[in-house]
Amino acid sequence: MGRPSPLLLFLLLVVVLINIDDHCNCALLPLPMHLLRPQTGCHGHKIDGVSCLSWRFAVETNNLRNWKTVPAECEDYVGNYMLGHLYRQDSKAVTDQAILYAKSLNLAGDGKETWVFDVDETVLSNLPYYSQHDFGAKPFDSVAFNAWVETGKAPRLPESHNLYVTLRSLKIKVIFLTGRPESQREVSEANLRRAGYKKWEKLVLRGEKDVGKPAVVYKSEKRRELEKQGYKIVGNIGDQWSDILGSSTGNRTFKLPDPMYYLS
Repeated sequence: MGRPSPLLLFLLLVVVLINIDDHCNCALLPLPMHLLRPQTGCHGHKIDGVSCLSWRFAVETNNLRNWKTVPAECEDYVGNYMLGHLYRQDSKAVTDQAILYAKSLNLAGDGKETWVFDVDETVLSNLPYYSQHDFGAKPFDSVAFNAWVETGKAPRLPESHNLYVTLRSLKIKVIFLTGRPESQREVSEANLRRAGYKKWEKLVLRGEKDVGKPAVVYKSEKRRELEKQGYKIVGNIGDQWSDILGSSTGNRTFKLPDPMYYLS
C-alpha cells in the first residue's frame, strides 16, 4: 500500500483537533505560563489556583492590606500551601538569608546586640488550630484561638528555630515581642521552652496600656523602649508586616510567609 496523500493527512489532523476541542482534553494542551493572562484554559474552564496564587502574592508583598479573611475560594489553596512543602521552603528561603546576614555582622560583643522575634507564625506555629478553622477563611474567633493558646501545644517553626540556634551561638540576645496579652505569659513561656526555645533575654507581651493599639504602633513603642534600655536591634523577623514596619525596626528586617491572617 502506498503512502497516504498530503490531503488525507490534513483531513485526519483536522478530525483529531476537532475531537480534542470537543472533549476539551486539557491534559494534551499546555497551560498558560504567564499568570497575567486569563485564568482559563480550553473552552473557558478555570485553571485552579491561578487567582489564589496572585492573591497570595499581593498579600505577601503588602500590596493587599486590611483584608479580613482568606477568600472562600482560596481556602483549599491556602491550606495546601501551609501544610505542603512550599510554605516550609519559603520560610527557609527567608531564614537562610537571615542566618547569612547574622554571620556577616561585626559584633561588638557588649551583650546589647539583640534580635527581635515575633511569636505566632514566627517561632511558634498555630497550624494545628488553623487547620481546624478553615485556614483563615472565616472571621477570627478570639475565644477559640485563646483556648488553643492555653493548651500550650503550638509546635515550633523549624526554620525559625534554626535561626534562633544560630543567633544564640553568635551571642546575639533573643527578644520575643508578641501581641499576646500579659495574662498568657506563663503558658507562652512554657510553650516556648517545650518547643525548644530554652533561653531568651526578654518576652514582651501586651500590658493593660497596650490593649486596643494597632500592632504596628504597639510593637514600635516596645522596640523604642528596648533601645532606650541600651539594646541594639541588629535583626527583626515576623510573619506580619506590622512586625517589621513602623519605627525602631532594627538594622535589617525579615518577613516570613503567612497568608492566613492580617494584623495592622
